[in-house]
Amino acid sequence: MDTSISDTSEDQPIAGGGEAILVLITAASQEEADKIARSLVAERLAACVNILPEVRSLFSWENKLSEEKEVLLVVKSRRPLFRQMVLRVKALHSYTVPEIIAIPIVEGSASYLKWIHDVTGSSSPRS
Repeated sequence: MDTSISDTSEDQPIAGGGEAILVLITAASQEEADKIARSLVAERLAACVNILPEVRSLFSWENKLSEEKEVLLVVKSRRPLFRQMVLRVKALHSYTVPEIIAIPIVEGSASYLKWIHDVTGSSSPRS
């Protein structure tokens, strides 16, 4: 992806990310996170996945307070792909109930949002 900075109006923030979403997924290990991220990008379910190592998670599980070190995936994708993404992540994930949540992108650079759409669009070949 071209990371050069441009002052054109196309790169200015725009209101409305359309169908673009940010998906948060936690994984038990770096290896699991890598496997999930590579699969999502290779299958064009995601344009990009950032992997943040070693986040500390506190949560309630089976009526107990639990604490785990996890890896956080930040996925850029599109809303129409979310259901397919959930199925793929669950097939690769070690957790019984993995965190897979989507947040709409309400504003963003027009060129970045276009890139997400182009990479994950229906005309893109699936691996």
